[in-house]
Amino acid sequence: MTKRGNILITGITGFTGRHAAKYFSSEGYEVIGVSRNYVPIHNIKIETCDLSNKLEVTNLLKKINPEFILHLAGQNHVGRSWEEPLHSLEANSLSTAYLIEAARQYTNVKKIVVVGSVLQFNPDNLETLKHPYSLSKTLQCMIAQSWSRLYQVPVVVAKPTNLIGPGYSNGICSIIAEKVAVIEKKQAEPLINVNNLYATRDFLDVRDAVRAYDVLCKHGEVGQIYDITTGFNRTLKDVTDYFLNNANVDFEVKAKEAIIEESYQIEPAKLKNLDWKPLISFEASLQDTLNFYRNKLK
Repeated sequence: MTKRGNILITGITGFTGRHAAKYFSSEGYEVIGVSRNYVPIHNIKIETCDLSNKLEVTNLLKKINPEFILHLAGQNHVGRSWEEPLHSLEANSLSTAYLIEAARQYTNVKKIVVVGSVLQFNPDNLETLKHPYSLSKTLQCMIAQSWSRLYQVPVVVAKPTNLIGPGYSNGICSIIAEKVAVIEKKQAEPLINVNNLYATRDFLDVRDAVRAYDVLCKHGEVGQIYDITTGFNRTLKDVTDYFLNNANVDFEVKAKEAIIEESYQIEPAKLKNLDWKPLISFEASLQDTLNFYRNKLK
């Protein structure tokens, strides 16, 4: 296997981080994972670091001198951002600044992929700001692009949509899949409650997103933002209907409301120009998610 250099992956113990560790290792990279607390991952070297601590970040980058950085770490819960807005700013915005600046000063990094969010808002229109999480991710993106422009740091920003797939996640598809698996085991009543069946999202398998991050490490244009989506929206009803049709037991779905949301599609044109496209279907991703929780209950 061709050696592709070392890559520092922050947030290695998270949902996307674990998939990234597996993928980049299989592609010949030497993976060094970063986590606030030590959690062992098979065949992965783990470094502990509080990314909101400037000195710890500086010491980490001096020690590792990575060729590539995939920055996945952060606070990714909208509800928590309302309760602890400053924590979200530290975890998402300030930590990104520390990481990029340390890379600029102490490494010969070839590419930094900063993972933002489709929940960013338009700074020219404060009406589009809906929660502190959006603020923190928008500032993160602006910091990344600013360092690229002002200091020529090789930063690329990725904006993934709603990621789904096997593994522990706080996403709605995982929450429902786990509940279905529990219902199949007769460990819960056959009922799933949701807020709005017609909430609309673009669901992308996490493994396809990780492949996109690799493409950006290799070919992403410095300073650019890349949307990582399927380009196709689905409703929460599509999700529950799939599980209803593929579960081993019958269950009921109750929704608090049935409001059809305004829908807009984001086409990943820039990534398609780099020969990336989603490979894992919506249905296959949901099935893998359900099977993951079924296996955990055995």
